[in-house]
Amino acid sequence: MENVFDVFRQRGFVEQTTGDEAIHHLLKEPTTCYIGFDPTASSFHVGNLVPIMALAHIQRHGHRPIALVGGGTALVGDPSGKTEMRQMLTPDQVNQNAEALKKQLGRFLDFEKGRAVLLNNAQWLTLLQYIPFLRDIGRHFSVNRMIKAESCKMRLESEEGLSFIEFNYMLLQAYDFLELFDNYGCRLQMGGSDQWGNILAGIELVRRMRHETVFGTTFSLITTSGGAKMGKTAKGSVWLDPDRTTPYEYYQYWINTDDRDVARFMALFTFLPMDEVREVEKLEGADLNSAKAVLAFETTELAHGRKEAERAYHASASMFGPRVVPKGILPSSSVHHIELEAKPATKTVSVGLDVIIDISVPHSYMDLDQLKDGIPAFKLFHIVGLADSSGVARRLIQQGGAYINRRRIETFDRMITDKDLNKGEILLRAGKKRYHRIRVNTGFSS
Repeated sequence: MENVFDVFRQRGFVEQTTGDEAIHHLLKEPTTCYIGFDPTASSFHVGNLVPIMALAHIQRHGHRPIALVGGGTALVGDPSGKTEMRQMLTPDQVNQNAEALKKQLGRFLDFEKGRAVLLNNAQWLTLLQYIPFLRDIGRHFSVNRMIKAESCKMRLESEEGLSFIEFNYMLLQAYDFLELFDNYGCRLQMGGSDQWGNILAGIELVRRMRHETVFGTTFSLITTSGGAKMGKTAKGSVWLDPDRTTPYEYYQYWINTDDRDVARFMALFTFLPMDEVREVEKLEGADLNSAKAVLAFETTELAHGRKEAERAYHASASMFGPRVVPKGILPSSSVHHIELEAKPATKTVSVGLDVIIDISVPHSYMDLDQLKDGIPAFKLFHIVGLADSSGVARRLIQQGGAYINRRRIETFDRMITDKDLNKGEILLRAGKKRYHRIRVNTGFSS
């Protein structure tokens, strides 16, 4: 089987390592590796996918991944990459977030029969006694070296400075590596580029206390070709939690990938063979758009499962027309099997005008009485999130970019009422690709 370190290199994961040759040699045999995840939110977002995918690759190549949820370190706060102190969370908040993250990781990793391990460092960090910890662990750390680490340096130069509680973070993460080495035989820690100093601290601690060699590697910070952070849109973060970002919206995020990023994101965020991914770099026009459909389907299937990916695929087709992916484009993708179906295997509703809309398209509910009174179009577009403000909605309508039931809205104060309903639904559109359905409880059932 191909060495997983070669896979990381080919797919664009790696930024820094403690030695390519040594890590390549380590990964010739089954190895336990870990990545830590900070449970400061109840959901991962697209920006967290690189480390998640790395653990999935580790498992697929016969190694044992440890996903370490930082329930203990989150009570302290990681200063890495931050110019100000993170908001302190309560233990209950951290525990709730950690449970939610475990469920999402289960989409990417198989935790059955110990094939992957999911741990919470609160299990050991919250039991530490301060004086013994300082004597046994703290004596191995040089303050001079710690303040030169990028994570500390940035904060020391900021106006707020670095709090003492955050200064301890590096020691705690280093102790995690020692704990995982002692109890799970873990020899490789991976993480984001901002974790380099913390990873080196753990490697040094294992060397000093156990006289053993362990290894580390970091992943590049992934940005779009336009320079934006991954997973950031005008509406905010793109979450893996379907209650925050619906599978349809998740699918649409990927299908709207910049042309320059399609092959790169295919390599990072899918498991499709690299020989097929490299061919994507040669595509243009309609064929490149087909590749985007594959990217959207594959990423949505990983995050939300096959059923939701199919629903999103058909919902997108109902909005923008079917996109038939030629068999020669990324032939390993399971998206090709969908096109063999006689009709979408999904629940749909008719909203008139020969439009079939999948129920996974973003939607909201309004009272019929509210619609009978009427609401100005610009206000409605703002309310449902198709415009960031009433002013933006006005400009959208004045520029001819707003539609109701496939018809352009001519004036920004056009009153939208119950007379605009088609079988209990109103379909709004902003620009070419953003839709929103308003449903009204009128006895109509989908």
